[in-house]
Amino acid sequence: MSRVRVLAGTRKGAFILTADGKREQWDVAGPFFGGWEIYHMKGSPVDSNRIYASQSNSWFGQLIQRSSDGGQTWEPMDNKFIYDGVPGTHQWYDGTPHPWEFKRVWHLEPSLTDPDMVYAGVEDAALFLTRDGGKSWGELAGLRGHGSGAHWAPGAGGMCLHSIVIDPIKSGRIFIAISAAGAFRTDDGGATWRPINRGLRSDFIPDPEAEVGHCVHHLAMHPTRPEVLYMQKHWDIMRSDNAGDSWYEVSGNLPTDFGFVIDVHAHEPETIYVVPIKSDQEHYPLDGKLRVYRSRTGGNEWEELSRGLPEKNCYVNVLRDAMAVDSLDSCGIYFGTTGGQVYVSADSGDSWMPIVRDLPPVVSIEVQTLK
Repeated sequence: MSRVRVLAGTRKGAFILTADGKREQWDVAGPFFGGWEIYHMKGSPVDSNRIYASQSNSWFGQLIQRSSDGGQTWEPMDNKFIYDGVPGTHQWYDGTPHPWEFKRVWHLEPSLTDPDMVYAGVEDAALFLTRDGGKSWGELAGLRGHGSGAHWAPGAGGMCLHSIVIDPIKSGRIFIAISAAGAFRTDDGGATWRPINRGLRSDFIPDPEAEVGHCVHHLAMHPTRPEVLYMQKHWDIMRSDNAGDSWYEVSGNLPTDFGFVIDVHAHEPETIYVVPIKSDQEHYPLDGKLRVYRSRTGGNEWEELSRGLPEKNCYVNVLRDAMAVDSLDSCGIYFGTTGGQVYVSADSGDSWMPIVRDLPPVVSIEVQTLK
């Protein structure tokens, strides 16, 4: 029987949760790197034993950890992330220029074909690449060299490159998102980039329909349809049917369209999931009721999923990288909360159960389906 491995990054360490295909009984290992913020962990799609983790601490800085045995043991990798070739500044909250600086790695995205090749999205917003399993890193400087960087400004969480989506069909095509700059696409492996924000509207910036400056929270894509992208924005659920060339809103009947996560069912490209929260000031569920919403039509028509989730007095958040899906026949949906809970649905969202309840605040969730 297939198994699943859930990689949970938290504010105080990493945890690995494992179960068989029934997803009823779970083993919990950790914390690894106790006391450190683990912004993201992700396994290679071509080598399930190869896992990368972003380890961060305000005192000791940033470190990449690598495991070659499924997370049982770890080794630190080189931490030389150096901005390259693009001098200058970006825009601070008040519009003043601010020098680029390296703070942390927000997202790690292993290659679809090579376990030693990994992309890293960092704060301040830049994209890095390693080809030797994390021993050395180089910036794909064409992104910051696009020319619009002076107009990028930090979101409330910092100016982070947090979403990296690799097109599995069209070689060289990668999508990224930056808070708060917007979404960008390369078609040549990262040498050149262009903004893909047409159709986005953000009333809190000077030009609501500007080419850049939008606070995109997360991007998602189904691997069989890479032309179709889904976006959770700072207000609005958006969809593109042409690889980001244009977007349209699919918030539909959601009670609120503010949130951070969005993901796609493993076998149903038109089935998507979001976790609405009250507002951009009140980062918790409406009426204290934790809810996932599902659309089976690619947006606009949404249904509330509540069975097994808290019905009252729940004031947690679900952060941008804290939802994932497995690829078992009955697709599993997972999410973690700032209250330390990790939930699983083994039936595509119809019902939910907690895997664990008392972890440190969960920053990220990724899932590996193991044969």
